[in-house]
Amino acid sequence: MKKLTPVFLELKNHAPFTLFGASTGILCMLIFRNLDSHTNLRLFQIFHPTHVVLSAMVTSSLFLIYKKKTSLLTLFIVGYFGSIGIATLSDSVLPFFGETIFGVAVPTHEAQHESRVTDENDPEPATTHEHDGHGLHLGFIEEWYIVNPAAFLGIFIAYFMSSTKFPHAGHVLISTWASSFHVLMNTQREMTALMLAGFFVVLFIAVWLPCCISDIVFPMLFINSDDFKPLHHH
Repeated sequence: MKKLTPVFLELKNHAPFTLFGASTGILCMLIFRNLDSHTNLRLFQIFHPTHVVLSAMVTSSLFLIYKKKTSLLTLFIVGYFGSIGIATLSDSVLPFFGETIFGVAVPTHEAQHESRVTDENDPEPATTHEHDGHGLHLGFIEEWYIVNPAAFLGIFIAYFMSSTKFPHAGHVLISTWASSFHVLMNTQREMTALMLAGFFVVLFIAVWLPCCISDIVFPMLFINSDDFKPLHHH
C-alpha cells in the first residue's frame, strides 16, 4: 500500500493531461480519416518508435534517479521491457481491442459485396477492395529493426542525460497519435459521433494507464519504497 499511494496520486495528476491528449487523438482521426490504410500504417510506424524512444528515456531516467548505482545490464532490462512492453500495449493491443469492440476493422456487407467483381468469363471472383486493414500490428516484431533500436536509443540517452519532464509529456501525446493511427489503418467504416466518443474513451485508457505504468509503476518495482517520492512531470 505504501507504494500504491504515490501511484494513485500520479494517475490522478496525469488524468487532465491525458484528457487533452485523447482530444488531440480524436482531432487527428478526424483530420486524417480519409487517408488510405497504407499511409496510416506508415504514420503509425513513425509515431510508435518515437513513443518507444521517449518511453525508454523516462523509464530509464526515473530508475536512475533512485538507483544511482546500477549495472548497465539492469538498466537495459528495466528500460527495454518498460518501454517496449507498455508501448505495445498502449499503441497496439488496447486500440485493437477497441477496434474489435466497435467492429471498425470488419467490412460491412455492402463493402464486401462491392469488393468482389465477377467477370462472366472468369469463374473466380476478383477482389478489388483496397482497404483490408492490417489487424493487430506489433512493431517490435514486424519492424524489429526500428522499434527495438529505438528503445536502446532512449536508454542510452537516459544513461548520459536523465530527464523525466519533456519526454513524459511528449510521449503521452505521441502515444495518443500512434494509437489513433493504429485505429485509422484498420478502420473501414464511416466515423460516427458515437464511434468517436467510444474511441475517445479507448484512447484515454490506452494512454493513461500504460504510460503511467511505464513511467512510474514499472521502474518503481525495482526501487525501495522508502526511497520513492512521486515526481511531477507537468
